[in-house]
Amino acid sequence: MPSQIHLTVAAVVHGKGGFLLVKERDGERVVINQPAGHVEPGEGLLEAVRRETLEETGWRVEPRDLLDISIYTSPHNHVTYYRFAFLCEALAHDPQAELDSDIIEALWLGESELRARHDEMRSPLVIKTVDAYCSGTRYPLEIIKDYR
Repeated sequence: MPSQIHLTVAAVVHGKGGFLLVKERDGERVVINQPAGHVEPGEGLLEAVRRETLEETGWRVEPRDLLDISIYTSPHNHVTYYRFAFLCEALAHDPQAELDSDIIEALWLGESELRARHDEMRSPLVIKTVDAYCSGTRYPLEIIKDYR
């Protein structure tokens, strides 16, 4: 039985340049992922996705819809992640932002380029979340109740 829950958020940001992604270090691997990370104690899901995206890409975003909720066990570290993926609107970029230390770079990839690089993805959830976006899946943010 795990001793802690790994509650994470991910941002799907689509714009003229394609999808906003990060190239990052995951142990010994270099992978591509959506801006994503753990929800911190006392933090809400929407706050977490805003913060993680800014810390990893320098982009300020605003969540507009919930795309999916996934439960995934990584074959690399055997951790089970509970992941909330949000469709976010890019608001502004801070080119001077200092990115998290494990981030190599933020990049924009078109859908075909992203799919062609599927073997570089941190997990299959990256493509599955893009699939949810492309299929038009959207859930209103009002589905999340925050009673803090």
